Amino acid sequence: MDSETLLSRITDYANRPDPYPLYTELREAGPAVRQADGSYLVGTYHHLAALLHDPRMSADERSRTASSPSKETKDPSFLRLDDPEHHRLRRLAMRPFGPPHSPGRVNAMREEIARITTELVEALPTGRQIDIVDDFAYPLPVTVICRLLGVPREDEPLFRGWADALVASADMRPDEDTTEQDQAGNQARIDMNQYLLDLAGRRHGNPTGDMLSAFVNEPDPSLRLTPEELAATATLLLIAGHETTVNLITNGVLTLLRQPEHLNRLHGEPALLPRAVEELLRYEPPVQMRERVPLADIEVAGTTIPAGTSVILVLASGNRDPRRFHEPDRFDPTRPDNEHLAFGSGIHLCYGAPLARIEADTALGALMPRLTTARLVQDPPPYRQNAMLRGPRHVPVQW
Repeated sequence: MDSETLLSRITDYANRPDPYPLYTELREAGPAVRQADGSYLVGTYHHLAALLHDPRMSADERSRTASSPSKETKDPSFLRLDDPEHHRLRRLAMRPFGPPHSPGRVNAMREEIARITTELVEALPTGRQIDIVDDFAYPLPVTVICRLLGVPREDEPLFRGWADALVASADMRPDEDTTEQDQAGNQARIDMNQYLLDLAGRRHGNPTGDMLSAFVNEPDPSLRLTPEELAATATLLLIAGHETTVNLITNGVLTLLRQPEHLNRLHGEPALLPRAVEELLRYEPPVQMRERVPLADIEVAGTTIPAGTSVILVLASGNRDPRRFHEPDRFDPTRPDNEHLAFGSGIHLCYGAPLARIEADTALGALMPRLTTARLVQDPPPYRQNAMLRGPRHVPVQW
């Protein structure tokens, strides 16, 4: 088929269960493939890695000179900003989360993550059909990220509707009218931002040991986030902190149930689980693609991409590139040299990666004994609409 339709076909919901043949077609069509809407797709590992580290590639949507298949907030978080503003906001967001200022924050969550996981697994009924997403993979990371930020437990259900609307509004749908989704996403952003600012206001002068408390009680004025920055940062952490982990856990369960030989091996050799999580990140990455914009004309393997053009970096394609990975379409939980692109690379490398790894390792380890006797009720299961944050919407399992 015409390579200029690749983006339309990748984002077509009919291809959500298995986009990987399209990624093969992308890699064969060339390192940089122009689309009918004027954007470019890049899907080869080494070119993706180079562009992720190239300072001429902007993450800021305001660098575009033309329309884009993706949409972002008008007040972007640091995820969609460039240095030096990106560095400033990311550094402030990192202070209460990780090294060097809070080196023990994530590691200290291990015990609570294990407790939450055990409670969820023990609540799953036996001899009945369950939904891995609704009954386990969603509640775990949303509970964890809400605890980290300091969201009261009784308010956790509020975030599912907001998160669904925001994720839907950020999806790539080049051939569809997304006015309704955009309006719903904008309203969800307003509601979530206001909720978080109100909650942060209650923590000012009354810290409770969580990240919101740390943000609003920072004694150094030069290290404080403005209200707008606080709302954008907290919203990003809530969305990114659970949406991707839900997909990682769910894709992991789905992959292991489809390949019982690996499931049984991991059950018998739990020490292999951390390596298996890395392989799951390569094999079925939760984030399939990201957008960048060149600040100057840039050449990719002989193709010149004009400044201001939308460039879609198909990370999931790079993770299956045979020029980088041996037998890339084979799931191998003992794979060596597994430098995947699931968390991106360069200055925008996902800072929540250590937490996601702990959650996935803990979740799959706790599920393992019961997965060995479980079976998929529907394969492929129904998927979420979003092509960028790809994962099943439900995974019905006979438990």
